[in-house]
Amino acid sequence: MAASAATSTPSPSAGPRIRVLVADDSVVVRGLVSRWLEEAGCEIVGTASNGRIALDALDRVQPDIVLLDIEMPELDGTQALPRMLAKRPGLQVVMMSTLTQRNAEISLRCLALGAIDYLPKPEGNRGVTTQASFREDLVQKIRMLGADLRTRPRARPAAPPERPGLPERPATAPAPVARPAAAPATLRPRPLRTSPPRCLLVGASTGGPRAVGEVLEGIGAATLRRLPILIVQHMPPVFTAVFAEHLGARIGLPAAEAKHGEAVRPGVVYVAPGGRHMGLSGTAAEAVIRLNDGPPVNFCRPAVDVMFRDAAEVYGAATLSVVLTGMGSDGTKGAQALVEAGGTMLAQDEASSTVWGMPGSLVRAGYAHEILALSAIGPALRAAIGGH
Repeated sequence: MAASAATSTPSPSAGPRIRVLVADDSVVVRGLVSRWLEEAGCEIVGTASNGRIALDALDRVQPDIVLLDIEMPELDGTQALPRMLAKRPGLQVVMMSTLTQRNAEISLRCLALGAIDYLPKPEGNRGVTTQASFREDLVQKIRMLGADLRTRPRARPAAPPERPGLPERPATAPAPVARPAAAPATLRPRPLRTSPPRCLLVGASTGGPRAVGEVLEGIGAATLRRLPILIVQHMPPVFTAVFAEHLGARIGLPAAEAKHGEAVRPGVVYVAPGGRHMGLSGTAAEAVIRLNDGPPVNFCRPAVDVMFRDAAEVYGAATLSVVLTGMGSDGTKGAQALVEAGGTMLAQDEASSTVWGMPGSLVRAGYAHEILALSAIGPALRAAIGGH
């Protein structure tokens, strides 16, 4: 599609409304997404048919959030993203793409470059028009990111060293700015362990792909070989397989989407497949993966709560768990089951979270034994497992 000038809605003040710039080469997608977000109370400050037009419009329209399609003419999403973040530190960019392996790879790379989240698009204009779940996901994601943005201004960290696989935050990746200290949370007394944990459970959503990789790398492969690692990262189908592959390359351990009926083994990373819940059955000595297509829990499938509840029954007090950055409250009810069974529960702190929804919910409910910055979680888990 030929490039067109960015259109904008003048607004002298951002006010309480979320300011969104929509960049997509499909005029149908631009129109529908803009209308849906306006009906949801957002302010569409501009639209663009390619990345170059969107980039040129940033200073003029001052968006809070950019919806950025991956595949566009002249300047695609992967090329536009780092330039946008260099130009506007703290800008929230949500990538949009169809569910293909190639686009999943690209989306994960964009998250490593600093995009805050991704939104899977249905195939073709007709799919976008007719798939109600796309509209629901779009509106919910933008509302939650906007609400978090209103209370959490962002700035840049120093550039970290380059890493293989899923990098840590690069120079262009937005990082939370510390805010005035909130009222201290009430922490649960840490359970007294008489033996090492027998499984590690990780739950994450928005910001999770980078965070999960950093945590596992902080634990180290030698320590992780002692127990199975089960991960629920809110992601659509196709994305989870690519995510698992990236994790395995980064930490040097077998990592893949979990399969129904497979035995759980130490030193293996099991990622819940997108669109399916991952549970467990059996005993701590002979645990088995159980996948199911039950209804979403906390609007999520896979859901952290499903994994946590089953792990509480199978492993009991032998669980070691952490809830990382993410929207919503998934994991809180399951955390209750885990801590009541005697397991240990950690939560990522607010300052280092991309969105402090899931860990914040857990903390407010009183189910966290410890609240730690992302950089401290890996070493803390390594010590709990018995590593050095």
